[in-house]
Amino acid sequence: MKYVPDATADRKFEDDNTVDRVGVDGLLSELDEYAVEQALQFREKREGEEITVTALTVGPEKAVDAVRKALQMGADSGVHVVDDAIAGSDYLGTSLVLAKAVEKIKADAGADLVVCGMASTDASGSVVPAMLAERLGLPQVTLASVVESQGDQVRIKRDNEGSTEVIGATLPIVLSVTDQSGEARYPSFKGIMAAKKKPLETWSLTDLGLDAEQVGLSVAYTQVEDTTARPPRTAGEVVTDEDGSGATALVDFLASKKFI
Repeated sequence: MKYVPDATADRKFEDDNTVDRVGVDGLLSELDEYAVEQALQFREKREGEEITVTALTVGPEKAVDAVRKALQMGADSGVHVVDDAIAGSDYLGTSLVLAKAVEKIKADAGADLVVCGMASTDASGSVVPAMLAERLGLPQVTLASVVESQGDQVRIKRDNEGSTEVIGATLPIVLSVTDQSGEARYPSFKGIMAAKKKPLETWSLTDLGLDAEQVGLSVAYTQVEDTTARPPRTAGEVVTDEDGSGATALVDFLASKKFI
């Protein structure tokens, strides 16, 4: 689960050109809600089996809100990895922390299915699930619009431009799902109250056996060198049609802006 800045808020960058994730309002990435939904459905379809859904996030202290949202939706437990040294990590650093956290969860309680969203709503990279699968040594089944499962078999449909792929895999796997995989449920009042009693652990890099030098901006392969603030909105141009020339003026305006 990724904690991202609210798209409707006034988002900004830190002095080192990393995204400010502390001084702005944030929330659980909408695309990750679909991952929570598919994990919950996976559990519900196996009534009678002992299956636990654990929500995992990496981020600043406020990122715990992303885990709480997943718990309210129905996840059984949560893990929040928070450490100042993680700030500024790129996809490689982030996938390393996630992989170590999943391995710790697997060692403690098992982990046969790792479910991710198709991308984050802030960076839209879509590469972390694949990196996570590589680090965990698991098959990756990504960008699923439909997920079907029976026993340890999982079959997905992946929609491409002009075609649809059907892909099968055997657990354990890393799975990522799109926003077409099924509407995410809304937390009920009962779910919100129940989430307050669910276990939620906080881990640091030390808990994962990682050193600060392995993550963070200083070792990132990609960095933002410069940013420019969005220019203030200017007044629009009104095209009048008093003498019948409005259509021509409108076309000329659109052409000047290279819209047509």
